[in-house]
Amino acid sequence: MKDAQISMTACAADSPNLRDYMKCGGFGGLRKALSMAPAEVTGRIKESGLRGRGGAGFPTGLKWESIPTEGEAYILCNADEGEPGTFKDRYIMEKAPFLMIEGMTIAGYAVGSRKGYIYIRGEYPQVAKLIETTLEMVRGEGLLGDNILDTDYSFEIEISKGGGSYVVGDETALLSSLMGERGIPWKKPPFPTEAGLWGKPTVVNNVETLACVPLILNAGAERFKAMGASGSPGPKLFSVSGHVNSPGIYEFPMGITVEELIAAAGGVKGHLKALQIGGTAGPVYDIEALTMKLDFDSMKNLGGTLGSGALVLMNSTVNMADVLDVTMRFFAEESCGKCFACRYGTRQLTYMARRIVSGQGKGDYLDLMRRTAEVMSATAFCPFGQSVAMPLHTILDHFGEEISDFIRHQKYFREVG
Repeated sequence: MKDAQISMTACAADSPNLRDYMKCGGFGGLRKALSMAPAEVTGRIKESGLRGRGGAGFPTGLKWESIPTEGEAYILCNADEGEPGTFKDRYIMEKAPFLMIEGMTIAGYAVGSRKGYIYIRGEYPQVAKLIETTLEMVRGEGLLGDNILDTDYSFEIEISKGGGSYVVGDETALLSSLMGERGIPWKKPPFPTEAGLWGKPTVVNNVETLACVPLILNAGAERFKAMGASGSPGPKLFSVSGHVNSPGIYEFPMGITVEELIAAAGGVKGHLKALQIGGTAGPVYDIEALTMKLDFDSMKNLGGTLGSGALVLMNSTVNMADVLDVTMRFFAEESCGKCFACRYGTRQLTYMARRIVSGQGKGDYLDLMRRTAEVMSATAFCPFGQSVAMPLHTILDHFGEEISDFIRHQKYFREVG
């Protein structure tokens, strides 16, 4: 944030230090926020056009604005980063944790909350320890706890650790888990902003979303809004992995093309065959994806989704029947089992995908898999079961012929063998 930079990586460090963060402009956003009325802070976030970086892309200011102005409320930071191929929230928590904490505190002030929770993925034990140490440093400087910066505003943050469930990426399942219940989704409405933790209004924001908040307060809503795509402004952290020469986290304004991002990551190892955008629940494309713009609206207009902003690259050595098998198995293993459509549908899809990859597939499986996913989309209780259709359909749209050939060849080898 030095010189009011609009960047989440500008003040990142291998060993985060509060003094260094403050020299970089850290907690300047909080100071500005505390000099404003809470509604004015929310207005700035709304004006900036910030959209949630967890996957859904919901307008952050609109979510904050929906919290009642009277009564108790909570801030919940979703740090349960379970989407395969996604590690950008971990990067923030390891390299720039103060940014997330400052953003949470500003959010708390804006909605009248005095208590926040960080729900950290159970597979991140070292990250949880680092965040606990970071919170202690911040408290010691009067930036968290009672009477922050000698004002009458008090806010505290507590850490909660997850149990390794992918489904708690859903905000209502996350709330259930945090309250000590089984992590399964709720029926909506009411929404968490109406009745969340212990029945109180609750704002659930992703780590990266909250990390953007101090940038907006420091640099101004107009500058933030002017960066990136018009409907999806601001910077974005992209997780790039797979067959790429320099896997890692890359920060660019929203709207960068896939081809530009791959070039920044050192290019493909071998010849690009396929890539998945947004995690396992995201679409799988062939090389036509190179010209796609990575922002919420552009991806939606193409029938896809930006999701978490993860890109997993696959070269010509990859068998797409294996990709189909791994993807369907992931959904079956992560289903919470609450509804029949998802519980049974994911297992049927996994059965057919496993039969295909083991050389026992049938030609009509592909059409049956499509129809199964369509039924799940229409009848599953929560977005998890409904999301199976996108990766399945896009794999079959772009690589269905390859998988059909695989089925035919395996049948031939069985018959002649």
